Amino acid sequence: MTAVPSTRPAPAGPAAGATAPAAGAARQAWRRLRRRPAALAAAGVLALLVLLALAAPLLAHLVGQDPNAFHDDLVDSARGGVPVGSFGGASAEHWLGVEPGTGRDLFTRLLYGARVSLLVALGATVVQVLVGIAAGLTAALGNRFVDAVVGGATDVMIALPGLVLGIALTAVVPADFPRPLLLVLIIGLLGWGGTARVVRAQTLSLRGLDFVEAARLSGRGRLAVARRELLPSLAAPVITYAAILLPANMVTEASLSFLGIGVKPPTPSWGQMLSGAQTWFLADPAYVLLPAGLLFVTVLAFTVLGDAVRAALDPREAGRLRVGTRKARTRTARTTPKGAGA
Repeated sequence: MTAVPSTRPAPAGPAAGATAPAAGAARQAWRRLRRRPAALAAAGVLALLVLLALAAPLLAHLVGQDPNAFHDDLVDSARGGVPVGSFGGASAEHWLGVEPGTGRDLFTRLLYGARVSLLVALGATVVQVLVGIAAGLTAALGNRFVDAVVGGATDVMIALPGLVLGIALTAVVPADFPRPLLLVLIIGLLGWGGTARVVRAQTLSLRGLDFVEAARLSGRGRLAVARRELLPSLAAPVITYAAILLPANMVTEASLSFLGIGVKPPTPSWGQMLSGAQTWFLADPAYVLLPAGLLFVTVLAFTVLGDAVRAALDPREAGRLRVGTRKARTRTARTTPKGAGA
């Protein structure tokens, strides 16, 4: 619960009053999160993946491989381009094998593909959150006409088939436009409706509370009230919803690239690699399983971490999860005085 800010005229009063409770709530959420081994494991997997993606140029230099360099001698042209050797041509030089048909190093292409997939998903999530916060606050703090207009636009954006519209938009955009940026804009600008609904509902429940009314009566404008009073209280639900959007955006980017309208060659992407691997499943299963496995593990880790963050930021949710457990019943029995239930 957010503390009621001081109404004294000192400019630093309300902000200082909100800082201590926010810091305490953050520490409590971190303690709850640390008690979840699955969340810590998911965070470790994601941290490792992000580190590998950021260090992709350095790792490619260390292994001496260029992700776009063709190696015709590593594929069997008589068999249609199947990699020479076992496990997709894995060797000391090519740790995970080579790409069928081209002989490009699969390890470095997976690393660079992680950069593209994570960057597009993160960028689209940021766009969705920013546009959704702006739309939700505008609808909740505006008059009935503004609320109706923004609410109608939000309903339209939610009802639109995002994947179909994304396919249409990517088809009409000039080919020289940067595809990662295009995917960020398309996914982000077509998917902000859910965030706007969450922000609007939370703002409507917050604007009647005492600390918001006190800020309005002190003479602050709507923008100042939203920035200093409402946004800190909206952080928890927005972060929780963003954690759900991230894996969904990764799947959307992979789907668009799989359909051939996402990231264009030679830029690698996990979805693009899966699109090219569908004809090589029987001849080279590793070329299919590696990007598919990485995409599955990444989405699963984001989902597990997002669920843990949601429970950590909502103490009531954490309490509901403990209800009925043996540990909770034992703790209740020890702390309840004898004869209290009589």
